[in-house]
Amino acid sequence: MATINELQDEVIEEFSDFDDWMDRYQLLIDLGNEQEALDNKYKTESNLIDGCQSRVWLQADYVDGLLHFSAESDALIVKGIVALLIRVLDGHTPQEILDAELYFIDRIGLRDHLSPTRSNGLLAMIKQIKAYALAYKMKGEA
Repeated sequence: MATINELQDEVIEEFSDFDDWMDRYQLLIDLGNEQEALDNKYKTESNLIDGCQSRVWLQADYVDGLLHFSAESDALIVKGIVALLIRVLDGHTPQEILDAELYFIDRIGLRDHLSPTRSNGLLAMIKQIKAYALAYKMKGEA
């Protein structure tokens, strides 16, 4: 299993193939579309992320000490962003997720190319993923 940083480096490399931001947006949209649809039973109020302009549902499952995420959004670009976050953070321990410094977001220029509302949404998604990690870490230690 690749480390979080190895996965971040893969994402950076993938995006570095494109100089044009229209192509990068297309890559994000493709990533979002490739993501498996979230089961309707997880599209609940409690899974909706606060602070996102579009609707984003994030489901976390804790299996054998590892966190697994699934998500969906009604906005194409946002769906791609959450797909990237999942690709980097899925299948790691709560502690690894809590310790992760997500440098790929700045390296691929994502933060610079998002509207302020989408940027806030991105931060809200990261905050929610880290909140799940913290909750499962506490549960695991209890």
